[in-house]
Amino acid sequence: MAPTRLIIADDESIIRMDMKEMLAAQGYEVIAEAGDGLTAVDLARELKPDLVIMDIKMPDLDGIAAARILTEERIAPVLLLTAFSQQELIEGAKEAGVVGYIVKPFRESELVPAIEVALARFREFKTLEKEVGDLRETLETRKLVERAKGVLMDTQGLKETEAFRKIQKLSMNTRKSMREIAEAILLAHEAEN
Repeated sequence: MAPTRLIIADDESIIRMDMKEMLAAQGYEVIAEAGDGLTAVDLARELKPDLVIMDIKMPDLDGIAAARILTEERIAPVLLLTAFSQQELIEGAKEAGVVGYIVKPFRESELVPAIEVALARFREFKTLEKEVGDLRETLETRKLVERAKGVLMDTQGLKETEAFRKIQKLSMNTRKSMREIAEAILLAHEAEN
């Protein structure tokens, strides 16, 4: 199994170096490092890491703003690592979609579980997001098929089951989805009227 690919971002190079060593010893692959939030975002866009670990207080773009971008663009989950534990920073991190938050100084024994939990939460989120998309697509298809059935019932005097079978048969014969057939029926009906 390929190692988990990480980007670490902290404005202090010594912290980045220590963290990289610590992560490598645990079997993680640090694919890039950044000293500021803007560079971290650019690297993440380019390299598509499994996780970005970053400090909050950084130049150009702070960790919370960078995390918000990475979350909105669905690039990678973010684990914030910071010396600050003020409530407003925690709230900002939550709103930005951060999947984990560790306060420095931390022990190596705290970092690995935080990484693994963050990765698991992000996978769950992606799965839920896909399921919601699939459900939305199914619902939209169902609505279109219902409307197309109504058109066939009105224009061809078919019963509901006959209209459905007709759409189904056209779908199979043309190797197009029922959604595509329904859309074609609705488009043809609109063109006639």
